[in-house]
Amino acid sequence: MGINFFVLIIALVVVLSFFNEKITKMPTEIALMLFSTIIGVLGILATALFKGTDILEQAQMMDIEDFLLEGVLCFMLFAGSFRMNLSDFKAQARQVTVLAFVCTLLGTIFYGLLLYGAALLLGVELSLPVCLMFGSIVAPTDPIAATGILSKFGLPKNISFLIQGESLFNDGVGVALFVFFSGMVTSSTSEGFILVMLKEVFGALLVGVAVTAVCFLMFRYSKNKTLRIFISLLAVSLSYSICEIAHFSGAIASVICGIMFSALRSRFSKEEAEAAQTFDGFWETLDSLLNSFLYVMLGLSFVRILQMEYVITLAIVAISANFIARVCSLSLSSLIMGKLPDGYSRFNFIKLFTWGGLRGGLSVALAMSTKEMIPEEIYFIILGGTYAIVFFTTVVQGLTLKPVYKRIDRSMQKQNAA
Repeated sequence: MGINFFVLIIALVVVLSFFNEKITKMPTEIALMLFSTIIGVLGILATALFKGTDILEQAQMMDIEDFLLEGVLCFMLFAGSFRMNLSDFKAQARQVTVLAFVCTLLGTIFYGLLLYGAALLLGVELSLPVCLMFGSIVAPTDPIAATGILSKFGLPKNISFLIQGESLFNDGVGVALFVFFSGMVTSSTSEGFILVMLKEVFGALLVGVAVTAVCFLMFRYSKNKTLRIFISLLAVSLSYSICEIAHFSGAIASVICGIMFSALRSRFSKEEAEAAQTFDGFWETLDSLLNSFLYVMLGLSFVRILQMEYVITLAIVAISANFIARVCSLSLSSLIMGKLPDGYSRFNFIKLFTWGGLRGGLSVALAMSTKEMIPEEIYFIILGGTYAIVFFTTVVQGLTLKPVYKRIDRSMQKQNAA
């Protein structure tokens, strides 16, 4: 990432955020993605008319996989998870586990079968393993979208925690599924899903706990508020790095690290108010900056699918399959979740979690990583479908989620009053 590219992205973040603050007043993440997409379209037109727009073209061809998976994902997940309350997690452990594991697995299978059926009807040569691999890419909800967008809508405490908990923990399950089905696609020897998942999850748990425990000893006895921030950066980045080397889930290790820091700080660390404020402020600012970068990059690179053949048909099929798969997986998962939080009925719960199932950068990064596994035409189908789902869920569902929630809330109030 050269300096010109950095200047372009930070300039877009600043200008678009300022414009949104003063004029459009949308959730920042949605505004950044929407306006960046519009700028990307204008950039395509400018390239065709005037040539020489090299920086914008570079932005549209950037490698989000490297930026996210090889760079900032661990910090984003830590920033989202260290604000979680461990007592809330204990109270809803069953619900979070079912959503993160069972619902993600079912969503992958339903999406794969739906896409396979659509491919047969349209005469597109997509094998079932490829369709299931596609399902594993788009099934996990996005933790960055969940914490960045949904937290601003004033959702009830328990239901909000459940949305965040699902999105923070289902990344590792999605990656395990992706490893399993991509192994089938490439006809390589692949461990069974259960073994892959156990390795991903329990390996990440062990690494996250061990590294955080050691780092927190330094954190607890340090009086330097800047050094404490450095220690937290070391804990999460080291956990993620070890997991990547050992082929565990770096995403889950980052979440474990964040939750442990939250719990250990509240119990053992006697921080002064100023030091605690500095620590929290740093992570909130870093989280906001990295989120903003990611959404601008997604918006600019989204333009690529507009240049693909049959883009409208592809987008309709991908979005429809995603919606149906989410409804089906939630319907079955809710049967074994036990009591739903905040007095939600199964119908209202499925409605809210279907429309609140936002997708983001991790899905795009996984889609990009399939380039060497499959023929180019299939790769562009997967990439285009993923981009369509990410854009639709972030912009369309994100902008309309608050009215959907308000309508559900009013119906619940009427039922309680009756």
